[in-house]
Amino acid sequence: MSLLRDRLFSSVAIGHLTVDFLNGNRAVLLAFLSVPLGLSNAEVGLFSTIYVVSGSLTQPIFGWLADRIGPRWVVSVGIFWMAVFYGSAMLLANETSLILLVLASLGSAAFHPAGTMQATLRGRTHYAGRETSAAAYFFVFGQLGLFFGPVVSGPVLEQFNLVGLLPFTVLAIPVGIFAANQLRKPALAEQAENPGESESVQAPGFPTLAPTLVFFALLAAFQSWSQQNMITFVPKYLSDLGQSATTYGLIAALFMGGSAMGNLFGGRLADLYGKRRVASIGLALACIPLYIISLVGWSPALFILIPLAGALTGATHSIIVVLAQRIIPGGMALASGLILGFMFSSGAMGTLLAGYMADRWGFPLVFQFTAGIALIAAILAQSLQKR
Repeated sequence: MSLLRDRLFSSVAIGHLTVDFLNGNRAVLLAFLSVPLGLSNAEVGLFSTIYVVSGSLTQPIFGWLADRIGPRWVVSVGIFWMAVFYGSAMLLANETSLILLVLASLGSAAFHPAGTMQATLRGRTHYAGRETSAAAYFFVFGQLGLFFGPVVSGPVLEQFNLVGLLPFTVLAIPVGIFAANQLRKPALAEQAENPGESESVQAPGFPTLAPTLVFFALLAAFQSWSQQNMITFVPKYLSDLGQSATTYGLIAALFMGGSAMGNLFGGRLADLYGKRRVASIGLALACIPLYIISLVGWSPALFILIPLAGALTGATHSIIVVLAQRIIPGGMALASGLILGFMFSSGAMGTLLAGYMADRWGFPLVFQFTAGIALIAAILAQSLQKR
């Protein structure tokens, strides 16, 4: 049976789509609210950082909880929580909305570790030896949510203001119910019945020396930083250039759509040609569109350059997560929460510096700096074991 037709896998995959659909509106919402609330570029970067960090640093806690009590309620309650607080933020439409959005991010923090674990374990029963491809499918659903979020929210905000987004929070409720129903017997329980499969979680011989772990952590941080800079500041950059919410919402969506495709193909190529090679080449090539973006200003060329940058920076995401699940002991949900939390929070912290740079020297320098970050990540990828 196809992995994509498996009901348990589809429940967490659709949950990922839903959660990240709401997450994907963050940059567009901040750009939209920056005008009535008078937010500077640095303040946009600050609130984006707080949102991401609060939804990242708590992921290991929820991962630990999912390993102990099972993923069912951690996944489903996470979806419900995000819908409630996100919808409340849209109703108030003032400074309090920023606080409610931060609280909504805790629902995302609960969902991601347990959902990632379930998808990976379920995928191994269908794609033996192709774990990166299986993880990539799950992350593609999330990235599709990040793609459609700004595509939809831009026009909706123009026509109906913030309340126009409320129906999408209501649609999250049946998704949470579906996940709770399918996770009554989670993949973790099924995996425990097959000892031969569980042995593959820890890859024999994978280097665990401190220098290797440091390089791996830096790779994860710089890859995430390069993506967070683009996700956070491309909408604000185009807003400053006079583009409409529809336009910068579409451009932001194209970056996430490119990232989704890059993640999918990157996962498949990594299984065929090796994780190190795919990660290094993809990140090195990403420098080219990132640098060109800094030169062209507003141009139709952005409709090509932006998704290309997203694809090349995003191709490494599943590679990093799968390798972390092998390295970090203590349970797969905990390992997933640690690496995802670290990646999101380190990338978000980087946007603080990028926001300051944008206010002082302008966005073109930020995009050039982002190209440099991707190049450093490509060099760090060479430290991965050749596998």
